[in-house]
Amino acid sequence: MKLARLRMDKDWTEAFQGTRALPRSVRDRMLRAAKVRRYRKGHQVFGPHNVPDSLLFLLDGTIRVSQSSDAGREIVLYRVVAGESCVLTTACMLSEEAYNAEGHAETDVTIISLPKPSFDQLVAEEPVFRSFVFAAYSKRLIDLLRVVDDVAFGRIDVRLAARLLALAKGQDEIAATHQQLASELGTAREVVSRVVHDFQKRGFVTQTRGHIRIVDRSALEKLAESI
Repeated sequence: MKLARLRMDKDWTEAFQGTRALPRSVRDRMLRAAKVRRYRKGHQVFGPHNVPDSLLFLLDGTIRVSQSSDAGREIVLYRVVAGESCVLTTACMLSEEAYNAEGHAETDVTIISLPKPSFDQLVAEEPVFRSFVFAAYSKRLIDLLRVVDDVAFGRIDVRLAARLLALAKGQDEIAATHQQLASELGTAREVVSRVVHDFQKRGFVTQTRGHIRIVDRSALEKLAESI
């Protein structure tokens, strides 16, 4: 990881809704206080037992936030994409508690790190910034409740169809193993393998080692939208 004082030609406060609405003087103060962190794809950005001391803004890339059970089963909780702050960091920083999940860089990422004293002052003094922080927090809480609902009540074939479409991002090829898909859905690899094989027999997808290719997108979309 490379850690340095923020020296960028671009004003990063323009990239976030909550910061670009702040007065110029406040934004300049943030630019002076913030640092930039860069992580390579696959590296851990944060993990259990670390108490965060800075608010993280993701300037570029994607971070996958997941949680693992004592038995080693993993579930993906959400992803942080460019232009968002990490609400788990916000929650742990406010409560002064360690992370109970971990974040990994799915791509090379650039993170803006705002130290806790600056964060505390902004939350106390700037209503626009405070609204930005808690709006992001509320949205992510709703997302997490959907994850719980899906795991508890959702049909696995419907959930897998929706996740394949999301991971494809408009393309036909998905680079993912059955174990990785199981982690996305919070289920066992054997369950995913069974459903993927069923999708292949129905002509929805084809698969090779570590890759799945969407053949009938409309059929997957219809299944993903079913109840």
